[in-house]
Amino acid sequence: MIKVTMTVNGKLYTREIPPMMRLLDFIRDELKLKGTKEGCGEGECGACTVIIDGDIYNSCMVLATSCEGKRITTIEGISGAELHPIQEAFLEVNAVQCGYCTPGMILSAKALLDKNINATEKEMKEAISGNLCRCTGYQKIIEAVKLAQKKLKKR
Repeated sequence: MIKVTMTVNGKLYTREIPPMMRLLDFIRDELKLKGTKEGCGEGECGACTVIIDGDIYNSCMVLATSCEGKRITTIEGISGAELHPIQEAFLEVNAVQCGYCTPGMILSAKALLDKNINATEKEMKEAISGNLCRCTGYQKIIEAVKLAQKKLKKR
């Protein structure tokens, strides 16, 4: 067992975990945060996307022990009493269907817009390119990211 300390959604956690535990399993099993989904388990689908120190990662491909001292944001960590503007935008343009890819899409959009509020449509498409969606056809998702961009600019 290895002792690891990291901040998840603004809260500091210290746990003793197996050395080969994936961050995905740490989030879901140790912290009981179920918004991060396992899709493929191979880093291909983006369902398990999280933000680590400002960058997106597939948590199924990251060892939890490698996150010592890092700041991790899951879908549960982006809103408080009210929805985040990106979440609002996804609902407003109907970019959510089955919802399985939605947390990863939202976190990918958030990481992009946090770094570049003036992102182009091409940059938006690149930002979500690691996230597979079988329901929406992606156009609604891009519309949601554009709407979120407008909402965030007004803040």
